[in-house]
Amino acid sequence: MSARIRSFALLAAATLGALTIGSAAAHADSGAEKRVMLQGSTTASYFWDDSSGRAGDTGLPAAGKPMQKGLAASPSWPLMTEGYVVYEGKKLPFFVGDRGPGDPSSQGVMLDLDAKTFAELTGGTFNPDTLGVDGVGGEGHIKINYVITKWGDGIGKKNYPVAFSTGAWSEKDSSPAASRQIKALPVKNQAG
Repeated sequence: MSARIRSFALLAAATLGALTIGSAAAHADSGAEKRVMLQGSTTASYFWDDSSGRAGDTGLPAAGKPMQKGLAASPSWPLMTEGYVVYEGKKLPFFVGDRGPGDPSSQGVMLDLDAKTFAELTGGTFNPDTLGVDGVGGEGHIKINYVITKWGDGIGKKNYPVAFSTGAWSEKDSSPAASRQIKALPVKNQAG
């Protein structure tokens, strides 16, 4: 293949890819109906596990991905499950990259958001020195709505979350929640 034809093919592929990505991103926030696997509400906490050993972290997250914005921990959903959370009209994506929260899940805290997502949802600021969230009056738990848009392939419960102590995180789910069409959860229009 000549260099000119190869350059044209690469340009065409890049343009098509950009158009596909651009249209998918626009659709994700349009509020249109979309297929979801599960939706509900729960109490969420936050964590930041930078594997330094400070602030009680335990090492790299269970999925083997480095700590990052959007990485959440679930006591029962399969790793790499994807979705979004809504808090006071703000909507942010997440994926399950770790296990937890442990003991708080027995008290109804079924999602552990990364500290940067928690800060953005609450109007706080992520503090890299403490790995915590400042400016939220010490609040460490918030009531959120969640929507699961894709289940992870591995072990775990593909349904409403259950406490870590049930061991659902270590079992293959043979009866996942049925997916269905729903209207997207309402969100406030955000600048930026």
